[in-house]
Amino acid sequence: MTTVEFRTPEALAEAERWTAHNYHPLPVVVAEAEGAWVTDVDGVRYLDFLAGYSALNFGHRHPGLIAAAHAQLDRVTLTSRAFVHDQFGAFCRGLAALCGKDMVLPMNTGAEAVETAIKVARKWGYRVKGVAAEQAEIIVAADNFHGRTTTIVSFSTDPDARADFGPYTPGFVVVPYGDLAAVRDAITPNTVAVLMEPIQGEAGVLVPPAGFLAGLRELCTETDVLMIADEIQSGLGRTGKTFAIEHDGVVPDMYVLGKALGGGIVPVSAVAADRAVLGVLRPGEHGSTFGGNPLACAVGTEVVKLLETGEFQERSARLGARLHAGLEALIGQGVVAVRGRGLWAGVDIDPALMTGRQACERLAERRVLAKDTHGSTIRLAPPLVVTEEDLDHALAQLAAVLRG
Repeated sequence: MTTVEFRTPEALAEAERWTAHNYHPLPVVVAEAEGAWVTDVDGVRYLDFLAGYSALNFGHRHPGLIAAAHAQLDRVTLTSRAFVHDQFGAFCRGLAALCGKDMVLPMNTGAEAVETAIKVARKWGYRVKGVAAEQAEIIVAADNFHGRTTTIVSFSTDPDARADFGPYTPGFVVVPYGDLAAVRDAITPNTVAVLMEPIQGEAGVLVPPAGFLAGLRELCTETDVLMIADEIQSGLGRTGKTFAIEHDGVVPDMYVLGKALGGGIVPVSAVAADRAVLGVLRPGEHGSTFGGNPLACAVGTEVVKLLETGEFQERSARLGARLHAGLEALIGQGVVAVRGRGLWAGVDIDPALMTGRQACERLAERRVLAKDTHGSTIRLAPPLVVTEEDLDHALAQLAAVLRG
């Protein structure tokens, strides 16, 4: 009899031995991927229902994005911002147009883009609004997730993200998410911005109450405060629109973008705003060696072109309706509540049945990959290239997990 040796246990043990334990991954070791599917080191295929927290909106190894990366790899990959390269202007022009803004500032990771937005808002407050030095305040929402830098965790309300990382950066005021009256009460002459996720992802795909974002837009205009939309997870087609905030007919003063902007190939992030806002920065005040590098811009330009067609937004809206209908049919059968828009859903599992982690482990046993958050909630965010058959398969596996 031939003994089959599986590579997964050894690969997991090696990772456990040599890496810091800042993640608790599912016991899956991915070796290959294409579209909405990944294959592990033992040849087992899984349906990816996380999509790199929306970094893989266009699927794994999208042919157009891979071709753009390959072509750029043969030419030039990095110059630093000490020089201008031939991919830079086209990327910035295309992304600015997609956002309807005058200009963009490219960075690498989402957290860097949020830090950029914070710095720009403060600079704008001092230079344009006339806030006294060192007094700028930014209003944020409870249960937010904008990254894990020391400044960002300073205004997190998640104990896991915040505890033991002080002293914390001042200048932030936390209000309940979706509470317009609380925002209004928090605004002072020193308020320079309100930073919000149009849909809170890490918190469990929380959609704000109807009218909140529109009311927030009016309030920010009325009080001369910048409205900053963190669309790192919710943007670039995920919810059935280019930006999630479009569902409310709102245009923020600044977009914060990342994840899918790099096509799942390279880290690409950016902030986009009009000249009156981003124009406050002068040479030497902010930057990044890798931000806006040639490889990133080549891939980012192709991402913008994919979004310009509207195909992925339409797929997300159409297939998202199918996903949510299937999930809502499970309410009362082990599911307590479902939230979200497009191909993005937060699913509250009955805690009497299992935790969110246990649900994801059992889904992985059935070859569907998802991620838990906050107790008994799981997040579903398949690549936008997912098919109807894929969706139905994932829903069937979730139903089977709930039945036990």
